[in-house]
Amino acid sequence: METPGVLTAEVIDDFRKKFFNNQRNIQAQNSCVKNDPVEMCVSRQNLEKSNHVFQHKVAEVKPMTNQKNSGRCWLFAALNVIRIKFMKQYNLEEFEFSQAYLFFWDKIERSNFFLHNIIIIAKRGEKIEDRNASFLLYEPVPDGGQWDMLINLINRYGVVPKSSFPESWTSESSSRMNSLLNSKLREYARVLKQMVDRGSADEDLENKIREQMEVIFRIVGICLGVPQETITWEYYDKSKVYNCVGPITPLDFYKKYVKPYYNVDDKVCLVTDPRPSNEFGNLYQVELLGNMVGGRRTLYNNQPPEQLMSLVVDSIKSGEAVWFGSEVSKRFASKNGLQDLKAHDFNAVFGVDIQLGLSKADRLIYGESAMTHAMAFTAVSTGTDGKVKKLRVENSWGEERGDKGYQILTSDWFNEFVFEVVVDKKFVPDEVLDVFNREPKLLPAWDPMGCLARS
Repeated sequence: METPGVLTAEVIDDFRKKFFNNQRNIQAQNSCVKNDPVEMCVSRQNLEKSNHVFQHKVAEVKPMTNQKNSGRCWLFAALNVIRIKFMKQYNLEEFEFSQAYLFFWDKIERSNFFLHNIIIIAKRGEKIEDRNASFLLYEPVPDGGQWDMLINLINRYGVVPKSSFPESWTSESSSRMNSLLNSKLREYARVLKQMVDRGSADEDLENKIREQMEVIFRIVGICLGVPQETITWEYYDKSKVYNCVGPITPLDFYKKYVKPYYNVDDKVCLVTDPRPSNEFGNLYQVELLGNMVGGRRTLYNNQPPEQLMSLVVDSIKSGEAVWFGSEVSKRFASKNGLQDLKAHDFNAVFGVDIQLGLSKADRLIYGESAMTHAMAFTAVSTGTDGKVKKLRVENSWGEERGDKGYQILTSDWFNEFVFEVVVDKKFVPDEVLDVFNREPKLLPAWDPMGCLARS
């Protein structure tokens, strides 16, 4: 008796005959075997309808940044937003904050946070084979992050100009260092788990972590460099006038020269998660997610997408760019910089639609979608009815794609694939701000809403 479900030779032969009996399949195959199959689906007609002209636009600055082969998008997007008013205040032609500086401290703090999480789950009696431990050990210190993690870093370590802590080979290609760190941290996790199992005192556990963190600091410092305690920033403004700031600590540099024009504590993070289990108007937290022992929690204030869109528009019209998190890979014509549900015509090539077969909620539930990339909104256009038509996006992938690095994002794409925005609390209604005062519902460590911090 034949086993049900087996792909027999007769079944495969039927598939093959139907494939080659369709001339469109043969034409599509001839094209796709020589080219990127997704790029082959880009709709020329839709591209012709898109342009980079916008009604409301914040001051855009140079240079276009490039995170290269690293998962630092959240840091790049944030520092790109922060630098706009800073550059205006100090009359700068070009400027970048050091992404590598915050990257260094995130690796240090994230490693310490991971080791303490191992102690937490060990004390709860969880086994290493259990899901929480397996999840943490899969990638102890990823590159990604969330807005609340950025606030932790800046409020403890400040910021510095890129000239004060420039890029390194590892900051631009982080996988090698991450592999070294992850290997060592898994080894240290085993030590800590065994200590907890033996009933070691908290003081002994903390002493062991400090000993382990000395090694972690050494590895990160060798790969990225070690930030100095003070910096001196020398620069020419647009008028070619020489200026000098410092010596000053990075934290004081932030407090004195950056915070008056962009205070990270005045910004709030709102998400839109339409899963039936997570109602709008409530507060959520992903278990074991963060980057700093003693830091603020990573919280998710869940609101409808229309609320997020409205606040983005208000922010841009007031001259403030907006940090946001999205599922960047879907319906994205990368070379052209177009994020549009009509950017691709999969049906014309494959004879079936792809990527939109599930609702936004179901994509989260079935593992088809999650926050994977952070960028910044810098402009918006609305129709005669006042509804948003498109937004302009500053990415951190260099100038080669889109309009010298800038992208177009349609309102329909926003509703489907944007999950998170950060805006000044002055734009946010009181009833939305009040949600932050509630006790959050705890989501599991592997929940898709935490994916941006694991990219």
